Amino acid sequence: MQDPSRSLTLCPLGAEDCPLCAEVRRLQEEFGHLQELVNTDPLTGLFNRRHLMNALDQEMERTRRTGLPTGLIMLDLDYFKRVNDTYGHPAGDEALKWTTGLWRDNLRRIDIPCRYGGEEFSIILPGTRLSVAVKVAKRLQIVLQNSPLLLLGQQVTLTASFGVDTFTSIEELSVRAFIKRTDHYLLEAKVKGRNQVCYQKPEPAKQTPEVTVDERAALSGMSAAPEKGATCKKRTSVRD
Repeated sequence: MQDPSRSLTLCPLGAEDCPLCAEVRRLQEEFGHLQELVNTDPLTGLFNRRHLMNALDQEMERTRRTGLPTGLIMLDLDYFKRVNDTYGHPAGDEALKWTTGLWRDNLRRIDIPCRYGGEEFSIILPGTRLSVAVKVAKRLQIVLQNSPLLLLGQQVTLTASFGVDTFTSIEELSVRAFIKRTDHYLLEAKVKGRNQVCYQKPEPAKQTPEVTVDERAALSGMSAAPEKGATCKKRTSVRD
């Protein structure tokens, strides 16, 4: 099958050097570049918040169709203002670019890392259960704290706080509500001291109360046997 986009760049007269086709190709390339600028953060090269909202909406819709969960990680670099104040904003920008390189090296090709704003990032994990998403977040946490970077000749260790959540097909949730819920766990990680991963813990199984002898007998439709030490009154016969 012929590629329709390629047919637009072929000269209808069959000429090899067609100025009209050259202009169409130039416009196609310019459109692709503009589309990339609209969806990409210029500093880090990651996707921006605009792309996050669109991509997360698509993945949540995929979850509704297939039943496969969508994982989401919200993370924030700890005390990053200190980096800017101590080493300057250009060094802070280098730290952000260096950090995003770590994210790329430790994620799958289908995962979608985005810069949410400032030093906060979001990572969409398509088709990922909560337990796996938590493992990904913990891996990123360890990689970051074990990989100091060089700023103005000094080694600087960065850490981050992580909030993790998943969206399942049985939920009625909007994109913004899903982000807000995941961001709640990020806030929890900060409140608990930073440099940790927080997520919704499964509720403990409820213990079934012990069934008494009388209750068991009532369920079976029989009278309970007399307890040890209890006395029974002699039944009086009519003939006595």
